[in-house]
Amino acid sequence: MIKHLSLFALLCLVIAGGALFYLSRGDTAQLTVKQLSGREPMITAPRKEFIPTMNIAKAVGWRDGEKPVAAAGLEVVRFAGGLAHPRSMIRLPNGDILVAETNSPSREVGGVTGFVMERLMSSAGAVAPSANRISLLRDTDGDGKADARHILLKGLNSPYGMALVGNTLYVANTDALMAFPYKEGETQITAKGRKILNLPRQAPNFHWTRNLVASADGSRLYVAVGSASNIGEYGLDKEENRAAILEVDPKTGDYRIFASGLRNPVGMAWEPHSGELWAVVNERDMLGSDLVPDFLTRVEFGAFYGWPWNYWGGYEDKRVEPGRPDLREYTHRPDYGLGSHTAPLGLSFANDDAKLSKAFSSGAFIALHGSWNRKPLAGYKVVFVKFDDNGTPQGLPVDLLTGFLNNENEARGRPVDVLVAKDGALLVSDDVGGVIWRVSNSAAKP
Repeated sequence: MIKHLSLFALLCLVIAGGALFYLSRGDTAQLTVKQLSGREPMITAPRKEFIPTMNIAKAVGWRDGEKPVAAAGLEVVRFAGGLAHPRSMIRLPNGDILVAETNSPSREVGGVTGFVMERLMSSAGAVAPSANRISLLRDTDGDGKADARHILLKGLNSPYGMALVGNTLYVANTDALMAFPYKEGETQITAKGRKILNLPRQAPNFHWTRNLVASADGSRLYVAVGSASNIGEYGLDKEENRAAILEVDPKTGDYRIFASGLRNPVGMAWEPHSGELWAVVNERDMLGSDLVPDFLTRVEFGAFYGWPWNYWGGYEDKRVEPGRPDLREYTHRPDYGLGSHTAPLGLSFANDDAKLSKAFSSGAFIALHGSWNRKPLAGYKVVFVKFDDNGTPQGLPVDLLTGFLNNENEARGRPVDVLVAKDGALLVSDDVGGVIWRVSNSAAKP
């Protein structure tokens, strides 16, 4: 019996060793990020993975004096530091900045997926409990740095999206859309808040963020809800009202699916010339380092973007059963590729408020949080996508803020959200660094 147990233990070690070897090896990209970007990214044959390539930059934080590298003609300074996993931001009418200090809710996922998640989250510096609060940052002396900080709201549940409409602050927790009374200039909200709508949180709830934007007249709210899984492998019954953007009436709580088939939409913003809603979306995993390009796209009412059955306008994902080839002809193709596994999270347009330089005056700022399952690494920077006068993206992404990776490919920080401040500078939240960076024209004075 002991002999049999020893053989079994040896077999387990061999299997575990083989799995670790695969994880350390994984799939290597054959295309560059540029080839996987733009209006016509290259779409190659899938390379299916039983275990995902795991190649995440170890989180090490910023040393004293270190900071990201801004594009020519721009400079970067710390707007605020010492934050607990800062993620999404909004600007209030008086110039104050609200930032959600938040992280994923606790969850238990078993099997290979759970093992991989635990490893990668730990390495990425993303295992800390969520602070579950929204902080208010104020620059009282106009020097471009926040010198006053207040906890505006606390006791939330993995909050992410925020929107201010009149005297109501809407907050999207991972499980509910909430409304709180707000008065300009106040630094604390003690009201319990009103629940407008329960939001999907079916386990395992891999994509927990719930971003939020309001229509121009404030009559509708748009909530981005990612899928519970990679490709619906836990059953499509767990994906109800997920992988979608929901349109909500904040007065009644009534809602409808505005657009679907979006695996994990996060950043949303209104394009200033056309008034159309745009979003950045994280695509599926385990088809190799070259698939599938994450993307930026306009979001049309009633449109279906393919998840889980197909991608990039009609390439069928054969892993999904039962298949739905009948949906291919109804699948909208995204407008613009951002490279595979770059993890775009933040999106903001350069409107009349932005005052960086002429090169960054008409287009979209996008925060690429960075890959965890691509070799070599991709993302870990802020890019700018130029738009023409018709509201259409052009060319390839231009680096605006880099240097989040050090020479050893360790992550000093990871950009999450982008926001144009009242003075025209660009604010960038960095969850690993616990910092909000301020990027401005080097010739301009705050």
